[in-house]
Amino acid sequence: MHVTILLCLFVTWLAPSATLAGIRDTKHNLSAFGPGTIRAEEETRICIFCHTPHHASQTAGVLWNRDDSTVTYLPYQSSTLRAAVGQPTGASKLCLSCHDGTIALGELLSEPAEVGFVGGVRFLPPGASLIGTDLSDDHPISFHYDAGLATQNTELADPATLTGAVRLDAFGQLQCTSCHDPHDEAFGKFLVAPLQGSALCTTCHQKTGWSSSAHATSLAMWNGSPPDPWPHTDLTTVGENACANCHRSHGAASTSWILNRVTEEDNCLVCHDGGTASTNILADITLPFHHPVELTTDVHSSDEDPTFPMAKHVECTDCHNPHELTNTQAIAPGASGPLKGVTGVNSQGQGIESAVYEYEVCYKCHALASMSSPPINRQLLETDKRLQFQINNPSYHPVQGPGVNMNVPSLLAPLTEASIIYCGDCHASDSGPGAGGTGAAGSHGSMYPYLTERQYNTLDGVAYNASLYDLCYKCHSETSILRDDSFEEHEEHLEEDISCSACHDPHGVSSTQGNAINNSNLINFDLTIVSPDPGSGRLEFEDTGQFSGRCYLQCHGEDHSPEDYGN
Repeated sequence: MHVTILLCLFVTWLAPSATLAGIRDTKHNLSAFGPGTIRAEEETRICIFCHTPHHASQTAGVLWNRDDSTVTYLPYQSSTLRAAVGQPTGASKLCLSCHDGTIALGELLSEPAEVGFVGGVRFLPPGASLIGTDLSDDHPISFHYDAGLATQNTELADPATLTGAVRLDAFGQLQCTSCHDPHDEAFGKFLVAPLQGSALCTTCHQKTGWSSSAHATSLAMWNGSPPDPWPHTDLTTVGENACANCHRSHGAASTSWILNRVTEEDNCLVCHDGGTASTNILADITLPFHHPVELTTDVHSSDEDPTFPMAKHVECTDCHNPHELTNTQAIAPGASGPLKGVTGVNSQGQGIESAVYEYEVCYKCHALASMSSPPINRQLLETDKRLQFQINNPSYHPVQGPGVNMNVPSLLAPLTEASIIYCGDCHASDSGPGAGGTGAAGSHGSMYPYLTERQYNTLDGVAYNASLYDLCYKCHSETSILRDDSFEEHEEHLEEDISCSACHDPHGVSSTQGNAINNSNLINFDLTIVSPDPGSGRLEFEDTGQFSGRCYLQCHGEDHSPEDYGN
């Protein structure tokens, strides 16, 4: 009895915040009177399962009453990890003497025989408390957290500021005890700070823009429809769960960034399936045309350089930074809140840390030839959208800046010749707000080819119906087009079942392709419909002035050698 009192006085000195009474009511009380299901059959001493005043470990210090595990652990690694993580040391090794499942709970240095446990239990059963020897799915431990590391990763707190509940050990290493106090259960799971709002995580991880981000401030709650987005917490809103929405510090399903779920997009879609978030992204990516986030796993990395060729892939985090995104809107071409903090490629082809314009996010994939293939066999093939949208081109839709043509009578108000549009004005969910629906905004998925927000027919010979060109008529007046305000043969061509796409390339004609086409009307012929004029061998629309020009081509068996339009 006297030994127990003396030992507990030592433990109280070791951790001033802890008291014997506090330990008695926690699962770390493994004595016969402990409150948990794992407890000794007869042993009534509490502190003995970790500490002893006699026959203590010669290497561990703190009067440690257990052997060190001799196993080799598999440490955590990731492509973005800057710390050098090796084998567990210090306090972490002491914790693992129980939690790795290699040394019996009752195997104590001070006792001649192993202490027996109720039900014959010798080791922690499978579950959250059993860490095991594979630490690749756990938050890294036993690494030096110094100013150099914080300089390499600017989103880590300066270690000199870690003087509160979260602390490094005497050697400047982060250990299990940086987050857990084995003597104090006040915050649950022996944590030194609350999980709510990820107060514990954000002590060290000071992600840019996190505190004002949508995920940090959201009051959204799960509606109870499976799957449960937070089976490992008791918190009830997105904002309360914070980091735990996607991450799990122990026993993560994915060893890349300790994610809750193996496939990257599932960590997003478990909330964005209509059960928690207000919009249903899952519904969009099951549509025939969508960004195929499901096709690749463990290809994306947050440190990838989009200006260099890489494996073709797309993941949610290629377009969205979950730590920084907001719900704020913007004016074209500015990047809106959901794109905040995402890397990009600017109009000069340079990689940038945070996209300023929406098109810079799109250019990460759609300005790389390896990422795109031409859907239509056009006269001039160009898969690099960055080159097609350059404002020194002969023609382009006004994505990077106002268009070339300053006289476009078909434009619908409030659009003018000075207007700038988003890529997402054409490529977006067919049920989203741009299409007059209540679905998710953004280019997640559509029932229409090319992931267009509205129907855009590119096939030849389909009987004209205005709905076939809903996408075009979103900005351009059908009345004006059929009235031939800007081209005297628009109506005739449409009535002959020739699609807009037969002549117009909706992205633009790159100046790098030469001056093979002299125009200001996005003319770039579809070679499955149009062929060169047999007489001259020319395939060209020649601009001869405002609303006038001449064609050299053959279409539907009719030669244009040339055919003049307008004045």
